[in-house]
Amino acid sequence: MPVELPSGVEVNINGTDVTVKGSKGELSRTFHERVAFEQEDGVITVSRDGDSPQARALHGLSRALLFNMVQGVSEGFKKELEIQGVGYRAALKGSDIELQVGFSHSVNVEAPEGITFDVPEPTRIIVTGIDKEKVGQVAANIRKVRPPEPYKGKGIRYAGEYVRRKAGKAGK
Repeated sequence: MPVELPSGVEVNINGTDVTVKGSKGELSRTFHERVAFEQEDGVITVSRDGDSPQARALHGLSRALLFNMVQGVSEGFKKELEIQGVGYRAALKGSDIELQVGFSHSVNVEAPEGITFDVPEPTRIIVTGIDKEKVGQVAANIRKVRPPEPYKGKGIRYAGEYVRRKAGKAGK
């Protein structure tokens, strides 16, 4: 399946190195040598050198990574987190986030390069950036500070995430 380039996105292919530039920024990645890219008329096609299981897997992976790079520099990615629990909240301190999630101290999460945080309300965190992998990893690291627990549901969860509740010892 070819990757279509939106207007304003430039792709530079140099062997296995691919650089994508767009309105939001620039991403570059080195791909496996068994995968080749061809660009013509605003469409990039991904091809592989054989039909082995490894080549087929690399083909799909490379196409998905390239598509995410193109989408990231044109639109960007975001992950939303929700905080639930009495007294649990987040606050923006400069470009970092300060979490108060039931510990005796507050937890500071620093924003890596290319990632921005937004806290529209004290119980919501929005992580945005152009690299899908980095956005997902930073959101997972924030969730890891206090994952949702199954008895009261307190903790940090992805927006819309379902947490299965347990009855506890009184719920026979």
